[in-house]
Amino acid sequence: MNQIEDIAAADPKRVRILDGAMKVFLAYGFSRTTMDDIARAADMSRPALYLLFKNKTDIFRAIAMMVLSRSVESAKMALAGDGAFTERMTQAIDEAFISMMSAVVASPHGAELLDMKSSLGDLVGCWRGGLVEHIAAAIDGEAARNGADLTAKGLSAQLLADMLLDGLEGMKARISDPSGQRQAAAALIRVIDLTLKAG
Repeated sequence: MNQIEDIAAADPKRVRILDGAMKVFLAYGFSRTTMDDIARAADMSRPALYLLFKNKTDIFRAIAMMVLSRSVESAKMALAGDGAFTERMTQAIDEAFISMMSAVVASPHGAELLDMKSSLGDLVGCWRGGLVEHIAAAIDGEAARNGADLTAKGLSAQLLADMLLDGLEGMKARISDPSGQRQAAAALIRVIDLTLKAG
């Protein structure tokens, strides 16, 4: 899928830096974190850190890319697994959407980190595109298995995938508790599952 999926093959030193920096950002927030803090968390010198990253904003973007890449890969694996459509979709949404955000939301600096989402619009767009692609493929597969003609219903797998993600975005703004989010997500998935029945 381009840069979001490419991060999975990143070099181990970069991954160590990003994992360490993520812990520091969650502990201190973005504005209070320094390059020294990140270097210490990655167990390396500050000059060595600057050889790989220009500044902490560069590191923050790389963390976002890594987290979003892992999210898309988790969803892809869950959707390709065994089990009923609703189970696979529920697992994919939980891993790619709800669980991914839980560490950030639980941090005392979560609001500050989430406010930076606007500077990551290009990455979030790629992430969403990857999720829609995998979710739409799973919806198409289930419709074919059930003999459901989405076109005859005035629908498409792409449209249903977009509607699901739009619904999840809206749910996130209204429900902050992960268990409440899981219940709301399950209801959205049930509606899509009913749409995929033949007839």
